[in-house]
Amino acid sequence: MRKAWLAAFVLLSSAALAAPGEQDKLFAQLKQAASPEDAKPIEQKLDALFRVSGSPTVDLLMTRAKAALAAPDKSISRKLLDSVTKVAPNYAEGWRARAAMQAASGDDSGAMVSLQKAVDLNPRHFEAMSDLASMLEDYGDKPAALKLYRRALELDPHLADAVRGEKKLAKELEGQGI
Repeated sequence: MRKAWLAAFVLLSSAALAAPGEQDKLFAQLKQAASPEDAKPIEQKLDALFRVSGSPTVDLLMTRAKAALAAPDKSISRKLLDSVTKVAPNYAEGWRARAAMQAASGDDSGAMVSLQKAVDLNPRHFEAMSDLASMLEDYGDKPAALKLYRRALELDPHLADAVRGEKKLAKELEGQGI
C-alpha cells in the first residue's frame, strides 16, 4: 500500500514538474492555431495543466469546493477555497477558483484581488487575465483592462472574450485609424 501511494505521489510530482516544457510547446501551438476552433483543444490542455496542483489534499478541496459552488449558500465553498489558498498559497488555479466564488457571491473587489494573485503566480494564465480585465473594464479602469486583454492575447490570440474586449477598448481609448 505504501509503495502504491509513493508511486502515485511520484507520478503526480513528475507530471507537475514536466508541465512547464509541455506548456511551452502548447503555447507555441496556440500562437500558430489558425482559428478559434483549432485553438480550443490546446486551451483545454493548458487549462488541465494549470489545474495540476501536485497535492491530493488540494485536489480534494477543489473538487468539494466546486460541488459546493452549486449550492445557493456559498459559505462552504468559501471556506474550502480559503483552505486551498492557505494550504497551497502558490497554486494559481486555487486563487482563480476563489475569485469565481467571490464574484458569484457579489464580492467583486475580493474577486479582483484573487484574480490578480492568480496572474501574479501564473503570468501565462490567459483566462485569469481576461477575467480580471473584464472586471477592471466594468469598474472603469479601461486602460488597465486593455493592457491585460492584450497580454492575454499575446498568449492566446483566439481567446474570444479577450478579442472582443480588446477591440472594443482599443476603439474606445485609441480611436479608429484612418
